[in-house]
Amino acid sequence: MAIVSQAAQLTRGPYLEDPTQTTLVLRWQTDVPSPGWLEYGPAPHCNQIMTITPQAYNHKAILYGLVPNQDFCYRLYIHNQAQDGVQEPVEGTFRTLFSPERKIVNFLVVGATGEPLAVDEEGNPLPDEAAQARENLATLMQTEKSDFLIHTGNLTHSGLNDEANQEFFAPFEQVLRHNPLFVALGPNEYGPARADRASKSFLATNYTRYHTMTWSNATPKYYSFDTANARFIFLDANIAQGAVWGPEINENSAQTKWLKTTLSGASEKWKIVVVNAPAYSSGVNGPNQEVFANWVKIFEDYGVRLVLQGGDANYERTFPMFRGENKPRGVTYLTLGTAAAKPTKREHPDPSTARFVSTRHYASVRIVDRKLSVKVYSDRGKQLDSFDLYL
Repeated sequence: MAIVSQAAQLTRGPYLEDPTQTTLVLRWQTDVPSPGWLEYGPAPHCNQIMTITPQAYNHKAILYGLVPNQDFCYRLYIHNQAQDGVQEPVEGTFRTLFSPERKIVNFLVVGATGEPLAVDEEGNPLPDEAAQARENLATLMQTEKSDFLIHTGNLTHSGLNDEANQEFFAPFEQVLRHNPLFVALGPNEYGPARADRASKSFLATNYTRYHTMTWSNATPKYYSFDTANARFIFLDANIAQGAVWGPEINENSAQTKWLKTTLSGASEKWKIVVVNAPAYSSGVNGPNQEVFANWVKIFEDYGVRLVLQGGDANYERTFPMFRGENKPRGVTYLTLGTAAAKPTKREHPDPSTARFVSTRHYASVRIVDRKLSVKVYSDRGKQLDSFDLYL
């Protein structure tokens, strides 16, 4: 009986995560077990270092020997059909994180890439507006100069890994080949039964085994990283959104104590917080009262300038807020709530709102020394908002 050889096919990735000044994680998946051969080096010399991953479906390679402030390129090879050689490589690029003296950072922000396929009353598929929006946004984002990608949570509508290719990895494939990914967990990452204590293993099974975020005592639930003159702090407020296994957020919780310590150690850096549940929102879900009560005063007291939020399927920007009022040195809250989920309307009008748009969108952010500039675009390429903050 003849044995039929089969070429390996990439089913996910490659995608980049957990960059530092000297390392980076590259991940990918194949449809059949295959070794992986990875070349990388300072651009354009992509073949200075080689590493090999063992035969597997799910691959993770740590790239060592990098240097700060540098553009790198890589080539990934997998088996050909005869399994006596390799296919043409898949190529990508990335930047390592910047050292403190570097004062320029560019990054992208997107949220809620998950949305189930729309059907009519008889179960027949309807035109997939969410899929088209993802495609449009990915095309627009590829034109941006960026160092990494921030996701405000809810990669898929179900939280299931089985949905992740369709709703996130495939449409944003080219963006993810060049931009290391950072995620603030949303409630969907804890699963549809997140209120049930039997859901304890859901996050590990469907998310943690496929992602590598910056290390902290609570990764991937909350963590931080520094690049150039900025500190990014990712929080997990999902216990306030019904996830029983989310970390506590009250005043005496480990997460809140970690938040204060992490902010206090940032000195004169830009302090940017990323969290799914919004402290300020005039959208359908409105503000999360637990987040507001436990963290807003901390943000204000420790000099946070920008909070990137998910949690509502709209774009919204507040005025700089301090003690509930519009103050020049307050905290600006930016809800970047949907790249795919059906946009919703404003239902809780509030004087904190400076701009509200009900549409799918992404943001492009640039820090140059003490100035931070944000531009927000719809999935049709229309500029929705533009503003500057100063340190």
